[in-house]
Amino acid sequence: MSADTDLTGKLLIAMPGMGDERFAHSVVLICAYSAEGAMGIIVNKVTEDLRLGDLLEQLSIETNVLSRDVPVYFGGPVEHGRGFVLHDRGYASSIASMEFAPDFAMTATLDILEDMARGGGPEDVILALGYAGWGPGQLEAEIAQNGWLVCDATPELVFRTGDARKWEAALTALGISPLMLSSEGGRA
Repeated sequence: MSADTDLTGKLLIAMPGMGDERFAHSVVLICAYSAEGAMGIIVNKVTEDLRLGDLLEQLSIETNVLSRDVPVYFGGPVEHGRGFVLHDRGYASSIASMEFAPDFAMTATLDILEDMARGGGPEDVILALGYAGWGPGQLEAEIAQNGWLVCDATPELVFRTGDARKWEAALTALGISPLMLSSEGGRA
């Protein structure tokens, strides 16, 4: 990977044999990438027994009958009490949304949850608690050690593919069969 490669808006696909079980079969959308490190959200791991309605209740945000029952994802092991909403660029928070790729934006302010509680908000959405973070050079080292594969992110893959199929679908997008992967890395 060259020094000028920008991974913002790319998907990381966890390779078999990754040492950290929290990332086993994970697909991570990279939201920010620079010399200072990287930040991403796991887009295929739904939390057990936690939905948007539960968060709205905990935050004392009133809902109406039009609000959607959205699952909550495990976004990563860093700041797992902090919420992030990945969404399409057709929605913009009145406070702050960060557009980070042609098809993706992220909002981490309460107004998006208030909009969703009223039945509005973004069309395509992933609500996550926590994020995945890497320090300077850490992600590049993990990629070089065969910990991750990198592919282009599409709204179809991120928002419309079933969570149980995202890992395999991301590999397929690279032309790789999951059956052909080995947990052993090598160098030619």
